Amino acid sequence: MRRGIAATALVASLALAATACGGSDSGSDKSDGPTTITWWDTSNATNEAPTYKALAQQFEKANPDIKVKYVNVPFDQAQNKFDTAAGASGAPDILRSEVGWTPAFAKKGYFLPLDGTEALADQAKFQPSLIEQAKYDGKTYGVPLVTDTLALVYNKALYKKAGITEAPKTWDDLKKAAATIKQKTGVDGYWGSTQAYYAQSFLYGEGTDTVDASAKKITVNSAAAQKAYGTWQGLFSGKGLHKADTTADAYAHIQDAFVNGKVASIVQGPWEITNFYKGSAFTDKANLGIATVPAGSTGKAGAPTGGHNLSVYAGSDKAHQAASLKFVKFMTSAASQSTIALKNSTLPTRDDAYTSAVKADPGIAGYQTVLAAAQPRPALPEYSSLWGPLDTELPKIAGGKESLDKGLNNVELAIAKLVPDFSK
Repeated sequence: MRRGIAATALVASLALAATACGGSDSGSDKSDGPTTITWWDTSNATNEAPTYKALAQQFEKANPDIKVKYVNVPFDQAQNKFDTAAGASGAPDILRSEVGWTPAFAKKGYFLPLDGTEALADQAKFQPSLIEQAKYDGKTYGVPLVTDTLALVYNKALYKKAGITEAPKTWDDLKKAAATIKQKTGVDGYWGSTQAYYAQSFLYGEGTDTVDASAKKITVNSAAAQKAYGTWQGLFSGKGLHKADTTADAYAHIQDAFVNGKVASIVQGPWEITNFYKGSAFTDKANLGIATVPAGSTGKAGAPTGGHNLSVYAGSDKAHQAASLKFVKFMTSAASQSTIALKNSTLPTRDDAYTSAVKADPGIAGYQTVLAAAQPRPALPEYSSLWGPLDTELPKIAGGKESLDKGLNNVELAIAKLVPDFSK
């Protein structure tokens, strides 16, 4: 995730004109010269962007009739920037779109349907749930580039020292393991997050979600959801369970504690693989344990699916669209995805990209094993925005400043404003 809704950042369309193409900036394309397409990449500028930029250059060498204008746009600004640019008919030809943005932009008519195009020629190679997640109203508006989900990550050495031989299968198992680890090692066994995205697995473990999109019903305050959040709340107090951190730096605190052996397990995504290895606890990469998130009372475990698609701007002219489709196919090929995985330690979206070299990274191999529990988001344009009210209320609940009932009532009211045609 890291993940969630992009921070509000209103950007004037004139300020974007310099980096947008959208077919309107066709002055750089001469009839006897190459077609120039603009790509907004939203990856981390330091750790990930160099890999994408190098691949874009590789594409240019193989396709001298196409030039790629590479622009790295900060993830927390990209959603609003693209929305503004597309509304002014000056958007880039290609966007690295977070999966939650894809249906929202498709609904507005900003993305080109990709079914039957060159970009989706290898559709059968991709994990079906990820293709499904790129759909809106029966059509496909993105090609999955990277994927992610949450897992229970744990320190094998601390678990072994406590005499625990396998990862907890349920949240109750985790509570028991945390107490044992504290008793045997002096280290807390688990530190949970107060962010809504990380609480999503508790909902799936009770067979529910924030909303039932097909029934158009708000379910965040249902009996099943109350049970889910009650379990989540119960993991902030007790022996070996770290108290809730509701500060602005909570994410960094949890991550730092885990990578340096100060807590035995957390729930985290693969975007932190490279940072795990930088910590003192995982100088030996084999010490990193990765398991499916614990199950709820239904006996089933589930974790949210994140990641990014490559989408093509519907407002680009035909020549730019054709070049963009070729570029998307190249970037999402097995070879490109393998390169991205090896360089950035991210998860490919197609099985044939999991080469032996890719799976030699224990972090990637471990996260691949938990992908079966990843649940795609419903094709609801407003879905990602539903975590906003939860991100406001859950820290209050976890910190003891608000009751669970009051917090979920507040969330229900806020969500009703975001999806006014849904019933409670």
